[in-house]
Amino acid sequence: MTTAVPTTPHVPEAAEVHSVRAALRSPRRLRTEVLAGLVVALALIPEAISFSIIAGVDPRVGLFASFTMAVSIAFLGGRPAMISAATGAIALVVAPIVREHGLDYLLATVILGGVIQVVLGLTGVARLMRFVPRSVMIGFVNALAILIFLAQLPHLTDVPWAVYVLVAVALALMVLLPRWTSVVPAPLVAIVVLTAFTMVTALAVPTVGDEGELPRSLRSLLIPDVPFTLETLRIIAPYAVTVAIVGLLESLLTAKLVDDVTDTHSDKTRESWGQGASQIITGFFGGMGGCAMIGQTMINVKASGARTRISTFLAGVFLLALVVGAGDLVAQIPMAALVAVMVVVAVSTFDWHSLRTLRRMPRSESVVMLTTVAITVATHNLAYGVVAGVLVAMVAFARRVAHLTEVVRLDDSDDDGEAVYAVTGELFFASSNDLVYQFDYAGDPQRVVIDMADAHIWDASTVATLDAIRTRYARKGKEVEIINLDTDSARRHERLAGRLGQGH
Repeated sequence: MTTAVPTTPHVPEAAEVHSVRAALRSPRRLRTEVLAGLVVALALIPEAISFSIIAGVDPRVGLFASFTMAVSIAFLGGRPAMISAATGAIALVVAPIVREHGLDYLLATVILGGVIQVVLGLTGVARLMRFVPRSVMIGFVNALAILIFLAQLPHLTDVPWAVYVLVAVALALMVLLPRWTSVVPAPLVAIVVLTAFTMVTALAVPTVGDEGELPRSLRSLLIPDVPFTLETLRIIAPYAVTVAIVGLLESLLTAKLVDDVTDTHSDKTRESWGQGASQIITGFFGGMGGCAMIGQTMINVKASGARTRISTFLAGVFLLALVVGAGDLVAQIPMAALVAVMVVVAVSTFDWHSLRTLRRMPRSESVVMLTTVAITVATHNLAYGVVAGVLVAMVAFARRVAHLTEVVRLDDSDDDGEAVYAVTGELFFASSNDLVYQFDYAGDPQRVVIDMADAHIWDASTVATLDAIRTRYARKGKEVEIINLDTDSARRHERLAGRLGQGH
């Protein structure tokens, strides 16, 4: 007789790592999450102020957007440890409506954009991420790293020489400190050390306070003061759709990037509608809207080692506490410290391996990656670069597959008074167009057999091409039989054959 030994349920390692409950029970991991949230909050402040300036709104609008999005997405999002806040991409989209119609129309746009994101999320738009090729993802990551680095250059131009020394010191701290200890995130140490030094020595260098005024109080819930008319909808709808698409695209790509970095899987559908809900909340609290922030997410996940929603939530809480409760102290943080943090993020984000393997990759893959990088850097819009990369990848794929189609006339086919052609490959609009020219209409006998055992019909263009082949043979009084279609191809051919018009 054997005695059953009670066992505890097995918790997968990935789930345990991202569990808030597990982090709360582990002082070491909780410390990592808390400090990561603090580092991200410090890095969010100048970014939010800068993006507010781009959008043409008061810096407080961007800061409160970062707070509301970070806190709400911590509960609603599908990717633990990912940071959402006010972003440059959204700022560029909404800048015209702020300039032409004012802040209230911006808030209405953000709310409507959030509603659209919720609808897109619930209808499964996240599943479209499977159509983003690896080469586009690599281009997206590399372009992001370049943009992060380029965004730091204005802070290194026409500045006192001491700024360069401070940046060098901060870089040295972030490179060397992790070799000795990982108890405290190196970026936080760099920020604290440089801030303390500049305050003690009264060194005159650009600070966070120079970027714009920090808020002194909390924002209250509000409803945008716009007419509820079709004319208002006509004005805000184009911007809202763009906000929704750009926000979702950047957020889902960032989520996929974090999946790769952490070797885990996230709920992209939840992330999609969660982003929309966060946008709606942000709009009603007077924020400019935003999406996932790749740079700050990499600080959180890669530089600081955070893995749970705790860091995301605390990033928003610390941001609000810092700008409202400790604004005077935060204003003294030298921009050199934050510039150094972002430079390290840019270097660590760039996929250096992609450069080493560039010559080994197929030319089409390299073209896709370089196109994504070039368009993104040229437009400063990650969405444009990704869309361009996907389009180039689709064209390259269509051309490559088209060349894999082959039509062969069997040598012994005339023995029975018929010509037999064997068609091989995937037949769709790009590969089937030349199919009609592969047959000897004049020289073939009265009966022609087209064997499709090694081919597959994917679209109506192919069926139209097969109809055209039948028609050409019929004009010469010859009969065509198509055999060995697989089930899917046969169903498609039977439904469409003879019903597509003359075509050719």
